[in-house]
Amino acid sequence: MAEVIVQEKKGGKQKKTPLRVDMTPMVDLGFLLITFFMFTTNFTKPNVMDLGLPAKSDIPTKNVVDDKNQVTFILGKDNRVFYHQSNAKELTENNLKETDFSGVKISNIISEAYKKAPIPENFTIIVKPTDDANYKNFVDVLDNIAISKKERYGITDIKPWEKKVYENVTK
Repeated sequence: MAEVIVQEKKGGKQKKTPLRVDMTPMVDLGFLLITFFMFTTNFTKPNVMDLGLPAKSDIPTKNVVDDKNQVTFILGKDNRVFYHQSNAKELTENNLKETDFSGVKISNIISEAYKKAPIPENFTIIVKPTDDANYKNFVDVLDNIAISKKERYGITDIKPWEKKVYENVTK
């Protein structure tokens, strides 16, 4: 592949001439390797979950999410998940119930809350991860929301009154 050109002079002393190496085949080989790896590499689509965002509207909306028309999930540490359907005045340690991520328990909780909702078309699921929650649990809850086929959900920070009750329960 490399071409070495040596010029010899007749008679007398031989003069060393520099070697000229032709790099054209090396460039061809580089492009062949790049092409080979491009064709043999798996191009996988990353796993992403669509996050439904509400459309922008100029019409002001009323607060249509009341206590019985929603269910709130609080994601805690050590793979614990709590849920309630209460407001700041009614939430106690007894109202804050605990479940886990095994099976379709969260989907069943969502379905039961939906059946009891006074205005089913405004039923909303609220997810509130604490600082101690992990990302896997958050994705698991979103998967359960997708399984239950409910399109109205929100993600927000845990409120101080919920945090107080949550900390009392987890002690």
